[in-house]
Amino acid sequence: MPNLKVFTDSTSDLPKVWVDQYDIGIIPLYVVFGDEQLRDGVDITPAELYERVSQNGSLPKTAAPSPADFMAAFEPHVLQGDSILYISLSSELSATYQNALIAAAEFPDASIRVVDSRNLSSAIGLLVMKAVHAARDGKSLDAIVSMLETVRPEIETEFVIDTLEYLYKGGRCSGVQNLLGSLLNIRPVIKVIDGKMTPAYKVRGKKEKAMNQMLQNALEKSDQMDNDLMIVVHSFAEDEAKYLQKALQEKTHAREVVISTAGCVISSHCGPKTIGIMYSKKA
Repeated sequence: MPNLKVFTDSTSDLPKVWVDQYDIGIIPLYVVFGDEQLRDGVDITPAELYERVSQNGSLPKTAAPSPADFMAAFEPHVLQGDSILYISLSSELSATYQNALIAAAEFPDASIRVVDSRNLSSAIGLLVMKAVHAARDGKSLDAIVSMLETVRPEIETEFVIDTLEYLYKGGRCSGVQNLLGSLLNIRPVIKVIDGKMTPAYKVRGKKEKAMNQMLQNALEKSDQMDNDLMIVVHSFAEDEAKYLQKALQEKTHAREVVISTAGCVISSHCGPKTIGIMYSKKA
């Protein structure tokens, strides 16, 4: 049986220890400041990104890896005779998935499967880890893809955005909404629905109120949860992440609740102090 190499992209926000332990291939998206293209997590860190935004007052753009980027990542494994599984950022949010398909088509004799996560950040990571463990259990590539397609609609992703500034600068809310949100201390809560970032509700008041509402929403579904893994992802909100991790560990039956940090692409869209909970329901 050929070796299976699992790839994902930098928006999966996987902890480095997992990337190293399971030899997961990470294909970076780009953060673009003017004419300067920087690879997410390779050429720039979230701290450096926030510093640049603070100095310049404007957000970078983000860009998908090119088909050539994918081909360069895939080719050594194709030449070794490996099978390849790539799990992408939602096709509703980026051209990443489509570019991976274009690259895969350049290797017609290779065994390459490209799966659209229909999600973002550590929710992609949940699918990646399920694929990695299934591969270690000896499951075939087709069986793993089938499993991912079954689990994918059961992934729950919800996160609280601390400031509307990045959504505003990124053109995702109007100036009036930004002003009113700041004046009224409104915290938007985002869910991923059908592969898209969707405003779920707003909470007026301190961030803790919105965060606890998000926690309660998760706990209300604890009897439906897959007990394998939950992930709390954050961008410079470590104390809040530890609080959510502890609460989820105490009040759910999850085998593991892991804290992950958001990379540059997610951070550039959502801003500092963003925090989210991601888990899978039973398929």
